[in-house]
Amino acid sequence: MIRGVGARLTGPRLRVLSELLRADQALTHLDLQRRVEDGAEAIDRVTLYRVLDWLADNGLAHRVAGPDRVFRFSARSTETPHGHFRCVQCGRMYCLGASADLARSVLATLPDGFTEQRVEVTVSGLCADCAPAH
Repeated sequence: MIRGVGARLTGPRLRVLSELLRADQALTHLDLQRRVEDGAEAIDRVTLYRVLDWLADNGLAHRVAGPDRVFRFSARSTETPHGHFRCVQCGRMYCLGASADLARSVLATLPDGFTEQRVEVTVSGLCADCAPAH
């Protein structure tokens, strides 16, 4: 994937992208720092920020800000537009499937003369692990 965008494959890029692809939820910088260093050589904090920004800028990952103003990163769904689900109990954030209907619905609510650049929708509630059993 990294070479596919015409870039040089580096150890930090490969380790961070691999962790993002393995994750079932969007991860914070701190989550990623812990995961990429588990049993491996440390990656400098600034290098990790640069790699995450590079992955996002090159369409290999995306970032979304949570209500705590902390960015979370995911490589699961880089398609836009798509929504996110944030669990209000555990704080985890998940990507929802991409939907053209979602974009059309949101864009239909824009006032005349407004032009969108990006559609972001976040649904808050309880994830399957936190929700009471039915």
